[in-house]
Order: sequence, then structure tokens, then C-alpha cells
Amino acid sequence: MTLRYELIATDGAARRGRVHATHGTIETPAFMPVGTYGTVKAMTPEELEGLGADIVLGNTFHLMLRPGADLIDELGGLHRFMHWSRPILTDSGGFQVFSLAKMRKITEEGVRFRSPVDGSEVRLTPEDSMAVQLALRSDIAMAFDDCTAWPATHAEAEASMQRSMRWAVRCRDRYYRDAGEKPTPGDLFGIVQGGMYADLRRASLDALLQLDLPGLAVGGLAVGEPEPERLRVLEETVPLMPVDRPRYLMGVGRPEDIVAAVLRGIDMFDCVMPTRHARNGRLFTATGDINIRNAAHQRDPGPIDPECACYTCRNYSRAYLRHLERCNEILGARLNTIHNLHFYLDLMRRLREAIEGGRLEAFARDFLARRQSAPPVA
Repeated sequence: MTLRYELIATDGAARRGRVHATHGTIETPAFMPVGTYGTVKAMTPEELEGLGADIVLGNTFHLMLRPGADLIDELGGLHRFMHWSRPILTDSGGFQVFSLAKMRKITEEGVRFRSPVDGSEVRLTPEDSMAVQLALRSDIAMAFDDCTAWPATHAEAEASMQRSMRWAVRCRDRYYRDAGEKPTPGDLFGIVQGGMYADLRRASLDALLQLDLPGLAVGGLAVGEPEPERLRVLEETVPLMPVDRPRYLMGVGRPEDIVAAVLRGIDMFDCVMPTRHARNGRLFTATGDINIRNAAHQRDPGPIDPECACYTCRNYSRAYLRHLERCNEILGARLNTIHNLHFYLDLMRRLREAIEGGRLEAFARDFLARRQSAPPVA
């Protein structure tokens, strides 16, 4: 193992730490911008680093289909391919397979599905996922799992979880043991599954602890379950996770969701929301979200958020950004993305400072109150 977690401070269940990875240090709590095809849409790597991103996420499933892991490996790995020198986490492809429910067949071997690119049949097993992630040379690889749907009966969730745990053993063996004396480019995280059931989450965690992996993720959330259910699962699961390993909540989410999860001890997050919302004209502010496409902004000379120090807010008005949206100009998507990612990454910075200062509860209370007092976005 090359990855190491350093705990700096705590405030209640929340943790301020650092993840030391092959390509650098990740300050936690951390948000990982999603670079599905080896690019965070509309952003250069230099811009991402300037916004404070320590790590980005690459998508195993999509990179496997286009341009192919062998090509990326031939060209020096994903870091060199996408011109990013800091850490990269690659997901396993399990969630993308989960989203192809009508196009997939799950067996003990793995999954067979129809490619969304050309319709051809594709196989993805735990061993295949590890081979792709080893070729991509990411700092953090994720175990290939069977993401449990919601809702699911106890029996359905148990069968899915147990399959994920058997696959985790195969992932560990392929990632570490089959490499022989050749060093791995990074390290492997396991994924705790079990649906909404506390006993299944505990059984999943116990199975993963036997593998002694350097990090663990909580998977199978943000798949449609009510927020109280998600928070209950975190409250039942996170306290049982090792204190000396990073904890990653996959696919979450809204700023409010991130704050709630940090309060419960989560260290790492990813979500397409800030970049996808930016491309659709939905922008985050300290006092709620706005839809820049609305006519109310047509003559507004002010910034997106007067409290924001991002490049977009320092230089452009809501009126101009609405104009770019109306004309479908690429610059609009770029400026919106800069703002939304700044909002997320600055939130993580402020959360880290609040934990170190022992004032997280007050920070969270004020942040959530201001956001929740805003009217719904039209």
C-alpha cells in the first residue's frame, strides 16, 4: 500500500485530514470534480488546480469504451493523457452498469451489457475492471460492485451485497496479488453495500475489513432513497469504519448533503451536480440556487453571488451570463462551471477550517439556514 491517511483534527464525528497518495496530498474533507472521459467538462487542469481541486475522478466504464484502456496505457496513463499531475480516483464501472438496468445481465462472473456507444456486447468482470484501472494508473481504484437498487427487499439487498463482497475479494487478488513484484500505480478502496439495512451494512463492512484495504467507500446511496434513510444509513455505518482510513461517500451530492455527511464523519465526495447544473444554467449561491435562464436576470448588473470571489463573479453580470445562455454560447457553460466548482471547492475549504477551529456545528447551522431559506428554483 502506498496510500496513507493522516488525521489532523476532529469536531464531533467530523474529521479534518489528509490523504497521501502517489501523485500528491488530498486535503479532506474533499470534493472530487467528475472527469468522466478524462476531462472535467469545460475546464482545463490548470483551472481546476487554481480552484483548489486536489483530486479528480475518472470514469472506468466510459474510458474503457472510448478511447480504450490500452490506448491510454500506451500513452503513459490517464495522468499524462489528460495533463493532470495530481491524484486521480477511478470508479469501477459498477454504477454505470447499475444505470443500464434494461441493457445488462448480472451473473456471478460479472456483467454483460450492450455498449451505449455502438450496441455491441461488452463484458465487465471484477478482473476486467481492475485491469482497466491498472492500465489507467489511477491513484485510487474502486472495487467492482453490484450497486443495490432502491427500493429492495432484505433478501434482494443481501444477495446483491454478498455478490459485491465476493467480487471485492477477486478485485483485491487481481489488483495486488496478480501484479507479482511489479508495483501497483495506486491503491484499492472497497465499497460497503447492503441497501437500507443496518445488519447488511455491518456484514459488508466486516467482510471488507478482512481484506485490509487502505480506504473504504459507502456505496448504494443517492439512488433515489429519501434523505432521512440516507442519513440513517450513514449514522449506523460510518462510526463502525476504521478511523485510520479515508471514508468516501459515492455520488453525493447537493451542498446540503455534503455538509450533513461531513457532520457524520465522511471525508471524500464526488458528484456531477456542479458541472451538470452549470451547463443547464443552474448556479449555486450562499442564499440558494438560481436559474440564470430566468427573465428576472435579463437586466441584472450584479454577479451570480455577491459573496463569491470566483473569476466569473468578479468579472461578469447575471445579465451577461443569461445572454450567453440564451445564445447557447460555449463561454456561458465555462463561466457557469467555474462558478459552481468554486462554490463546491470553497465550501470544502470552509468545512476544513470550521473543523480545525472547533466551530463546525455553528458553521453548518448558518450555511444550511441561509440555503434553505431561499425560494425554490424555477
